[in-house]
Amino acid sequence: MKKNTILLFFTLISFTLLAQNKFTKVADDLFERYEYVKASREYILLVEKGNSDGYVYKQLGECYYNMFNVVEAVKWYAQAVKTEQDAETYFNYAQMLKENARYEEANLQMKIFAAKVPADQRAVEFNKNPDYLPSLIDKKKLFDVKILDINSDKSDFGAVLYNDVLYFSSARNGGGKKYGWNEEPFLDIYQSNLKADGSFSEPIPVSELNSRFHEGPVSITADGNIIYFSSESFNSNSFEKNNAKRLKFGQVHLFKAKKEDGKWTAITAMPFNDKKYSTSNPSIDRAGKILYFSSNMPGSIGGIDIWKVQVNNDGSFGVPENLGDKINTAGDESFPFVTDDNVLYFASNGLTGFGGFDVFLVDLNKNDVPLNVGKPVNTERDDFALTYNATKQLGYVSSNRSGKDHIYSSIPVCKGQIKVVVKSLKGDAILVNSKVLILDENSNVIGSQVSNEKGEVVYDVDCEKIYIIEAFKDGYITQKIPLAKFIGGAITVNVTIKPIDVVVTETEIILNPIYFEFNKSNITKQGAEELDKLVYVMTQNDKLKIYVKSHSDSKGDDKYNLNLSDKRAKATVQYVISKGIEASRVSGKGFGETELKIDCKNKCTEEQNAINRRSEFLLVK
Repeated sequence: MKKNTILLFFTLISFTLLAQNKFTKVADDLFERYEYVKASREYILLVEKGNSDGYVYKQLGECYYNMFNVVEAVKWYAQAVKTEQDAETYFNYAQMLKENARYEEANLQMKIFAAKVPADQRAVEFNKNPDYLPSLIDKKKLFDVKILDINSDKSDFGAVLYNDVLYFSSARNGGGKKYGWNEEPFLDIYQSNLKADGSFSEPIPVSELNSRFHEGPVSITADGNIIYFSSESFNSNSFEKNNAKRLKFGQVHLFKAKKEDGKWTAITAMPFNDKKYSTSNPSIDRAGKILYFSSNMPGSIGGIDIWKVQVNNDGSFGVPENLGDKINTAGDESFPFVTDDNVLYFASNGLTGFGGFDVFLVDLNKNDVPLNVGKPVNTERDDFALTYNATKQLGYVSSNRSGKDHIYSSIPVCKGQIKVVVKSLKGDAILVNSKVLILDENSNVIGSQVSNEKGEVVYDVDCEKIYIIEAFKDGYITQKIPLAKFIGGAITVNVTIKPIDVVVTETEIILNPIYFEFNKSNITKQGAEELDKLVYVMTQNDKLKIYVKSHSDSKGDDKYNLNLSDKRAKATVQYVISKGIEASRVSGKGFGETELKIDCKNKCTEEQNAINRRSEFLLVK
């Protein structure tokens, strides 16, 4: 129903009927009354009776376009364009093809549209980048989307959360007259309470705002005292008559109400409403000073545009102002929502998108162009009415991706930054041009940068994940720091790396002693740091070959110590190889207690035993 509700917010559409005749009169009258379901039936009868032509096919395409039956719309537009049509028909046909994910065919129709009206902004944007789809698909995901369980079997859309109350529009009201556009009940405003477990209570109508006409969506001031909402102009006795057809044509207008004793009272129409155009889809900023809305009032660039108006301290309003051609197009822009930090979300079918209406964002603090928010918020179908509660960090978006307007949660993907500062252990000096890796919890490298003049690198990261930082620099020992699970925001990680102090003689590479734990052969953290120095020296001279001699203390018998030291030698060799040194360049053997550093035999102290448990590195070549 969303496309219906979008068009509901338009003023009366004037059609250039190129092939009306006595046979089409009944169907045309229904079409002009927006009774598309009944009109389509009458046009189908004409087809079945052989009284059809390009005009009838086009009208059928338009009926199903407005009812959002994309399959039938494509079927009849395809028949219509076999004869010459106006430019907008080709544009609408292209949109319906896109909403069926038939992008190549859609592009062919857009080329015809662009050739007919090359100055149209939609044509200009299309010609700039006709093959835009891959870049849209590759956009980084900004939101996680999930359908809510409060949806009915009718249209539900336009959800916005204030404190713990979710307001939205719905056609679930089973009583009363049905709307001829799609033969659903008229829209009412509903509310549902957010529970502690994140679910919602059974929705109930906001009875004091609802009438026998359409209502919604709404926007409420931060203090909760004033509500702005859309309703039909009949509620303020504002409409135009067509005496010949005995019809009254109304608009959708904006109204406001005040909260008194827990109820909405004193409903008044906005002073800038007019029976000749629509005003709808309100969004009031956090300060309550600027009201954003959609309208096709004079001065609009396309069918319907985003506008804003100043709210004065005395409650009066300034002169509405169009947001301009960076946001508004020759197509339709609607459902504005402004966040607490002045970012505007809105729906557009004139800007480049996946199909139908897509959600875009633009930072009003900057002179930026709108950005498509990408999948999964946007789909080939209509996606619109994105809102966000910054306090609760909960958002909502409406979409007819399932074939019916429904409400989905749209939770921003949590992002943050990790800044790494690399310093030397010696003098705490800043180390520029250090290589800094960021790894996931499985040690897969997901980013690599070189530190700047401040010794810094910055990584944009996702929340709720574990990261590992690894810093390298020639002449320094590699440092690896596992981080706790990142929960968002910005953190600074200081990485201090040790200079490599290695003595290389003609016969050996002298490192600080590499000690092993008693009765163990695994490489300790201290041992790894020393072996990294050896690895660095070997990477700087690919001619070096090393022979590792590992020794034990004098505890235990000779055979056991010889076996243990040999395991230590092999563990040392394997560590060096694991760092990228060719196996042919490093070998080793255990010598047990045959070459004690301190010959104290069974009278050795623990300190002396530790010194005897060592490895030595001889130069073979």
